[in-house]
Formats: sequence, C-alpha cells, structure tokens
Amino acid sequence: MHSGEALTSVKNQYARHMVPYVIGVLVSLGLAFYNIVAAITLFMGTLIFFIYQQVTMRRERKNWEQYVLSLSHQIEEVGKEALTTMPIGILVFDQDRRISWFNEQSRLIFELDMAIGVPLDALHSAFAELIEEEEDEATIEVGDRVYRVYYNQIHQTLYLFDMTEEAEIEQKYVQSQTVIGILYLDNYDEMSTAVDEQVRSEVNRRVTVLLNQWAQQHHIYMRRTAADRFFLVMNERTLSELENNRFSILDEVREATKEQRIPLTLSIGIGCGETTLTELGNLSQSSLDLGLGRGGDQAVVKRHNGKVRFFGGKTNPTEKRTRVRARVISNSMRDLIRESSRVLIMGHKNPDMDSLGASIGIMKLAEFVGREAYVVIPSGETSIGIQRLVQEVENDDALYSQFLTEYEAQPLIDEQTLLVVVDTHRPSLVISKDILYRAERVVVIDHHRRGEEFIEDPVLVYMEPYASSTCELVTELIEYQAGSRKLSILEATSLLAGIMVDTKGFTLRTGSRTFDAASFLRIQGADTVLVQHFMRQDLDAYIEQSQILRNTEIYAGGMAIAVASDDEAHHQVLIAQSADQLLNMEGVKASFVIAILPDGRTGISARSLGDVNVQVIMEMLDGGGHLTNAATQLEVSREQANAMLKEAIDHYVTDETEGEELE
Repeated sequence: MHSGEALTSVKNQYARHMVPYVIGVLVSLGLAFYNIVAAITLFMGTLIFFIYQQVTMRRERKNWEQYVLSLSHQIEEVGKEALTTMPIGILVFDQDRRISWFNEQSRLIFELDMAIGVPLDALHSAFAELIEEEEDEATIEVGDRVYRVYYNQIHQTLYLFDMTEEAEIEQKYVQSQTVIGILYLDNYDEMSTAVDEQVRSEVNRRVTVLLNQWAQQHHIYMRRTAADRFFLVMNERTLSELENNRFSILDEVREATKEQRIPLTLSIGIGCGETTLTELGNLSQSSLDLGLGRGGDQAVVKRHNGKVRFFGGKTNPTEKRTRVRARVISNSMRDLIRESSRVLIMGHKNPDMDSLGASIGIMKLAEFVGREAYVVIPSGETSIGIQRLVQEVENDDALYSQFLTEYEAQPLIDEQTLLVVVDTHRPSLVISKDILYRAERVVVIDHHRRGEEFIEDPVLVYMEPYASSTCELVTELIEYQAGSRKLSILEATSLLAGIMVDTKGFTLRTGSRTFDAASFLRIQGADTVLVQHFMRQDLDAYIEQSQILRNTEIYAGGMAIAVASDDEAHHQVLIAQSADQLLNMEGVKASFVIAILPDGRTGISARSLGDVNVQVIMEMLDGGGHLTNAATQLEVSREQANAMLKEAIDHYVTDETEGEELE
C-alpha cells in the first residue's frame, strides 16, 4: 500500500470515530431552543466522553509504539542471531567475486579462519559456474556433506543449506529401485551338440554352480526359465556393484568352459530406471537383443532415459549361425520381394567392395524372384577399386542400366517399394537419408556388430556379426534361390571381391561358411584374376599411402598412430588400406590412421589382429565396426582427433580386462 493510500485510510478511520461526538454537539444545539439545561448537560457529557476517548487512544497508541519498538528490536536481534548462528551458510561477495562477508556457519563448512578477500573459486569450483550461467540454485559436495546453494543475484549472496540427510534418503530410494535382467547362454545349443552327454552335464553343472554363487553373492533373485535363459531381479545397489566389477561373471564362465571345443559365453540384458515393471522387462529384452546383435559375450545396461552401457564384448565372436536361419531369411526375402513393386538397394557412404558387391547380389536375388531392382550409387568420388568395378559394369548395358544415383532413384519410390540396406544399419551412414526415410518397407542386411543407432522399424533384419562380410550373407541367400539359374561372371566376381577384401584375403574373420560361400561363387564363374585387378593399387595411391605412413607414432606399447598431413584430403578406402599396411609392421598390435576426408571431416581407420578390440576404441569416438576392423568420422581437426584417439586408447588400456561403457 502506498503512503498516500495509508494516510487516507487513517483519516477515514479518525472521521468514523468523530461521528458520534459531532451528532451529540448538533443535538445539544437543537435542544437549546427548547431546554437550555438539557442542552448544556448533553454538551458537557459529550465533551467528557470525547476527552476520555482521546486520553485512552493516546495511551493505547503509546503502548503500541512501545510494543512495535520492542518487536523491531527483537526481530533485529533474531536476524543477527540467524546470520551468525543458524545452520545456514551465507557468503557475500563483491564485483571481483571475492568474499566480503561470511557467517559462522560458512566458516564451519569450509573450515575458514579468515576468508575476507578470498576468491569464491578457492572455496568451491561450482560457485563460478553458478554465477556465470546465472542459475538460481545448485547442489555441491563439501567433504562428506551435500549442500543446496541458492544464488541471490541482486545482493550477490550465496546461501548454503545442508541437504545431506535428504540426499542420503534419495540415494537409498534410488538404490532400492527394481532392476530386471535376462541372462542368456549364447552358444548353449552349439556346445550341447558338440560334446557327449557326460561332458554336457558336467559343463551345465559347472556353469549353474557359478551362476548360483554369483547370484547369492550379489543378492540377485535368479530363476532358470529355459535351458539357456535365466530371469534376474535385483536392485540398483546390486547393479552398481556389478558395473564396478565390470560383470566379471562373463570372464568366469568363459574361463570355466574354455577347455571345451566351444566354450560357453554369456549375454546379459539389463533394464533399469524409474519406470514400470513392464517397461523394465521390455528394456531388459531390448538390451539382450542389442548385446546379441553385437556378437554376444557381453552385458548391456539400458536405462529408461535412453543411456546405454556396454561391458565385455572383447572376444572375437565365433561362428554360431546356422543354415536354417539363412534359409528362413532367404524365403522371407523372396516373399517380401514378390510383394513389392520394385527393389532399391543401398549401401553406406564411401562404398567398398563388400557394400557394392552385396548390392549387386541382392539385385540378382530380386531378378530370380521376378522383380526389377536398382542399385543406388553415390554421385561423388569413389575409391579406385570401386571405380574399376563400375567400369566393368558399364561394359554390360543391361546391368549398368540398373545402377542409379540417389536423385534418379527417388522418383521410383512408392508405397510398395522395398528398400534393402546392406553393409550398415546406421541411418547416418547410408548413401541417401531421403531415400531411407521415404521408403515405407526397409530390410537391413549387415555383418557389423549392432550399435545403439539403428534404422527404425525395418520389416526384416538379417544381422550376423559372425559372418566375414555382407557378401557372404547375400551369397548364402542367393544359394537358396538360384536353383539351376546362374550368376554372371561379373556378378559372382563382385561378391567374391567383397568377401576377399573384408577378410584380407581369407586371413581375418574367416569361418567355414566363408569358404563355402567362396566355393559357390567360384563354381558360378567368379574370376579371381579380375578380383586381383579390382584390388590392385596404382602407383599414385601407393605413394600417397607411403606419405601418410611417414608420420607414424608407436603409442601405448604397440598402438601405431599415423597422422596424414593437411595438404590434401584422402579417400576413406585409402586410409583403410594404409591402416592395413601399418598393421603388417613388426610389434604393431593395432594401427590407427588419421586423415582429412574429401567432405572435410576427419576420418580414423583402425585395424588389429585380434589382440586389441578396435571396435571398442572407435565406439568411444562415436564410430563402430568389428573387433579387428573399425572406423569413425569426426567434425574436428587432425590434432584434436589424435588427442581424442589417445584418450580413448588410454581408457581402453586401463580397462582392458574390465569392459567398456557407452553413454
């Protein structure tokens, strides 16, 4: 209320008190015309009451003023006591963020003798961030106590309230939240068929004892729901313990069964977070699917907020797929193609032999089913090997007419178009995102370990991280549809080239199924001499590769890092070839080549012989791949990429036997 309004209110109140006396005076004046004695008596009575009321009001006003004065003094004393003795820390600072005043509680919190003139940063680093970002409050830890800090910008004051008990209660609540998990024996069926009944019983008993001991030790409720599957219930406290020891049960089971021809490995899917039990169950199954898609032998923890952590997965996946699954996928592909108006096939950016060879194979598969198919190729520059393959395709008019750029392919997309994405499952890596998002029916065929980024709602997914290449997978699909029909020499050769490039001439990630696929392609007429022609390196590329490898550093005991100069950009395939070449050097466990790509980004290609999981290292840099073959692209300079790579290597080396994590 404004002062003018207050004065008006006081005047109105005073006027109301005067009304009875004014009436008494007026009545006495009127009565004087009839009876002077009565008039004087009324006037004197009114005057006496008026004087009495004024004296009484003055006394009450004086008492009220004394009360207010006493109360003000009391409030002032309470305020002084609150500033100095109450358990609230108060820090007042000046324009230079130096302390100008603090109370007793602040002295106790920060163990200060004299803090006048001391910078706020010297007390806690969070103060500067709070002030710079102009936040109203923050939570800090000082010693073993937790404080909520409130910032008054106008008076440049910080108030600290002890929230330790509340934080402890909150922590207990979080630690008691329910966590649901699924534990799966990856290759239980394969192991069971590979050994006799007595050995199988012994292995089963040994693994069951290990799992029961593990569950009892960590207070986990575990129930076996199938021969190769267990249901887990725990709380957040237990999950933290498991994460701290990096799910050591993975190594324990593997070590306990390593004597067998096919050692058992585990995959664990965990769902956690503040949500419903139904959602936790879905998260645990999703986590398990993600772990199996990455090759198994690992634990995946997925929270309700979307964060995912990976543990384990550092062993090279063994071949676990069966021909039954390949035949089922082949039949499913046949049905999907028949239901489609046409088929578009698309690989990843900067296509390699595996990507383009698999695309040609799917195109041939669609031809067997009786549908037109087109391969989407990038309009930009490609590697020498891909250029040679495309040149061979150009000599076949019928085949070359089925190669389209992304702009030529877009008008062909309708509701019945089937898009087949090969050699990648990440939307950010496909040749054309527009085609991907416009297509309503998408099939994913890939041999890479599954990452968190994945194409949404595909109608069919065929991902086998145990396969050597996507060309191997596509070749098996063709085998079940070809019948008496044959591939052309160029079609068979392109598929064989994809297998040979990804296996480095059948030396890495090569299983029995790889040789079966290569044998089928050779029977179909694949030309190994033509493959060598595709893979040959010209003199200019060799010189460019030598210049890249000239600046090589051996880091962390066997990690070779080569950083290309910034004079020119280098193609992704050449960078990968340089990493392959560097891996052949004596004493090199893993090779990393850093160079500027034609699009301006910085690319890193990583290779190893299996002792180092380069996939884990590349995933720390938002990349991916396989245990022995991985890569990433970054929007940073070469120097920054080198620093980030070394940090990732340090993290990997530190936790080499413990696991990995991705946020």
